[in-house]
Amino acid sequence: MDRAMTEPVKGGRLSLLAAALVVARRDFMAVLWSRSFIFFLIGPLFPLVVGALAGSVTGHVDNTVSEVPRLGVMMARADREAVINADDAIGPKLAGTLPDIFEVTPPKPGQPTTPAATLRRELAAGRNAGAILSGTLDHPVLTGPRDRIAEWQGSVSLLVAHARTADANLLPPVKLSVTAAAPPRAETGRGRALTAQAGQTLLFLLMMLLAGMVLSNLVEEKGNKIIEVLAAAIPMDAVFLGKLFAMLAVSLVGIAVWGAAGGVMHLASGQSIDFLTTPAVGWPVFTVLGIAYFAMGYLLLGSVFLTIGSMASTVREVQTLNMPVTMAQILVFFFASYGMAREGSPVEWAAMIFPFSSPFAMLGRAALHEALWPHLAALGWQALCVLIFVRAGAHIFRRRVMQSGGAQGAVKKKRGIFRKG
Repeated sequence: MDRAMTEPVKGGRLSLLAAALVVARRDFMAVLWSRSFIFFLIGPLFPLVVGALAGSVTGHVDNTVSEVPRLGVMMARADREAVINADDAIGPKLAGTLPDIFEVTPPKPGQPTTPAATLRRELAAGRNAGAILSGTLDHPVLTGPRDRIAEWQGSVSLLVAHARTADANLLPPVKLSVTAAAPPRAETGRGRALTAQAGQTLLFLLMMLLAGMVLSNLVEEKGNKIIEVLAAAIPMDAVFLGKLFAMLAVSLVGIAVWGAAGGVMHLASGQSIDFLTTPAVGWPVFTVLGIAYFAMGYLLLGSVFLTIGSMASTVREVQTLNMPVTMAQILVFFFASYGMAREGSPVEWAAMIFPFSSPFAMLGRAALHEALWPHLAALGWQALCVLIFVRAGAHIFRRRVMQSGGAQGAVKKKRGIFRKG
């Protein structure tokens, strides 16, 4: 590490790293104990809660009013019993293929006895009949809506064939032999690709939601001259680093709260999380890499956003910058996703090398490949880019913002505020 980051400079001033930690601690505590941070935490939880409640209500309504259509049997007694016995015999073997059947209620005197009229009567009685099977076993008739009877024609034909023959060997039992072999490579690759896409999407959503906070970080302090006090006491590099670390820590606190809330709601719903294939590096390492790439991606974007935001003088200017910043994030995300879909191509290498797309591309690579050394190299490269962007941003800020006479005079008056002792 650079000696300037670890050793005090002449005159007893704090080193770059120590000064950055002072600024980070100050900003982190100021944000953490503010009332606006509470609203920031609970804000994204409202859509999750509303979505969970809406899904629960929708599922309840579907279960109560959208029952599975059933097949009504309207035949002579002997034929009806044969169909019911056939359903009992082959129904368990064809689970999900044969419709549920029920005996049609005999019509009252004077009521129509046609299959169509019977279907309407059963529907009016709330029996959720999908079609009516009438006629005889030799000449069965299936009455109902066009789509429904076309869907059930084959299964009803099989049911009637078994009822006619009553042959137990019509569907001979099939012996099952379970193998312990791993899934085919193609299926594993496809599942890992879905895991990579899910990881990239989550990383993108978190960074898009949280990195924008850095844009407005310096606007208030520029207005009340606090930035001049900081610039008089410590290098601007330390100010930028400290503010980035503070915002990163605030973001990690927010992610921890949202993750805990989401986990509780997920467990309460009783759903399984086995819908994603295990990544090539395993879930523990994939999670650690996800946190590391989020931190690096946040610092990379934050260093640029902090420089851009520091050039704005009002909150309105910051709000104007939100749209192009958001579009730039979306383009970087699509570039990384496109590179992942072109494994081994120059596009993938470009996505892994380009600093802003590198976290997304490397996280996707962690889901597809087992090697760990590329991630160590990528994290080192991203950390170097963070230092370069921070120094460049601080230099631009000094040249473009802190060059006014009033600012320079304030800097001279407030020398030594952050000195040791």
